[in-house]
Amino acid sequence: MVLDQYSAIIFDMDGTLVDSGQLHEVAWTETLNRFAIPIDRPLMRSLAGVPTKQTIAMLIERFDCKVDSPLDEMNHFKEQVVRDNIHKYVKPTQLAELAKRYHGVLPMSVGTGAYTDEAEVILELCGLRKLLDYVVGADQVTKPKPAPDTFLRCAQLMGQPAQQCVVFEDAKLGIQAAIAAGMDAIDVLTAFQIENEYFL
Repeated sequence: MVLDQYSAIIFDMDGTLVDSGQLHEVAWTETLNRFAIPIDRPLMRSLAGVPTKQTIAMLIERFDCKVDSPLDEMNHFKEQVVRDNIHKYVKPTQLAELAKRYHGVLPMSVGTGAYTDEAEVILELCGLRKLLDYVVGADQVTKPKPAPDTFLRCAQLMGQPAQQCVVFEDAKLGIQAAIAAGMDAIDVLTAFQIENEYFL
């Protein structure tokens, strides 16, 4: 794939640059079971890319759950499960080769619905962090995906106009965010047959 018409590349992380679907499915399953929130697999799939706290809040409202624990506690629980299992499940996708090819040619960043600290650990573990100029997690913006803010922040940090950036994404909400940012979006399932094994 030739990307010479662009001045910068932005990757989503989970399900795009990193195969981490099983990690997050395990973490979500443990978390939702722990706090007695129903697991609706198609719904979880549709919320891919939405930050943890927002997802939990949406699930609680959707299923009218009576929960005693604050969102912060539930978020912390899921993050701990992710940390405990991260080494078992994550690996780079074939897009790592594209990132290697454009390293030093075009500025590159990751714009993710994960929190920055978690993303940094995952990218380092997969040997990808050194290829990227910036990592923008959900904690760095006021409105994460599907709002365009994450990708706009990436463009700002790279010093590139949004219209000159291309976004690689696997989730519908992420593609929606890229389009809202005025960027071209490449669906990695269609273009590369990369499928995130997440609540399939």
